[in-house]
Amino acid sequence: MRIGILGAGGMADALGTQWARAGHEVMISGRDASASATRAAAMTAEAARTRADAAGTEARVARTSAEVVGVRAGSWAEAAAFGEVVMVAVRQAGLTGVLESAGAALRGKPVIDVANAEGPYDPNRPIAPLIRDLTGGHVVKAFNLCHVDVWRLTPPVFDGRPLAVPLCGDDPAALAAVRTLVTDLGCTPVDGGGLDRATLLEATAAFMIGLWFGGADAQAVLPPVAYSGV
Repeated sequence: MRIGILGAGGMADALGTQWARAGHEVMISGRDASASATRAAAMTAEAARTRADAAGTEARVARTSAEVVGVRAGSWAEAAAFGEVVMVAVRQAGLTGVLESAGAALRGKPVIDVANAEGPYDPNRPIAPLIRDLTGGHVVKAFNLCHVDVWRLTPPVFDGRPLAVPLCGDDPAALAAVRTLVTDLGCTPVDGGGLDRATLLEATAAFMIGLWFGGADAQAVLPPVAYSGV
């Protein structure tokens, strides 16, 4: 799968590297073309390293490096056109300008929204519907509940249980594509409902992040499913 990423920061690095390791073609984009190119080269090297056998020989590592398709860098518009699926991983403050620079290439494509609000969350200004309206893409809200370092784990498994990733979206084909990308991380995709429920997912992130910053173990808030009353 070809994955275009609008962004060249931590989320682009973490998720893009994992997907390159899984054999996908990835293009990142950022405001600084030189920095983006440097980041892409580092992502390619890391994807090859983590795919290689930890105890492998230099020859095996070199062979694995050749098997990794690699990460390239381009402009906002180039990344948007490149991707069969496009992930939006830029700060909220610059979101509108980046999507305008990406142009019409996102129309009709699966678009992954990983963003969280900067500052207090305003439910009257949800991010996912804004991306949908600006791009004409089939937006899927995902990957916004975890710190970037979680997405660097290979795989994100805790106490023997793979991380569950809720997805909110309306288009079946877009959801299917994102489920594949979640599975490629070693995680479990979870149906979170339509895009109208993305606002709840954004609010959940704001609430849980507040608990974590306060020192609470937010994962302990909810009981196991056997005690959920279902």
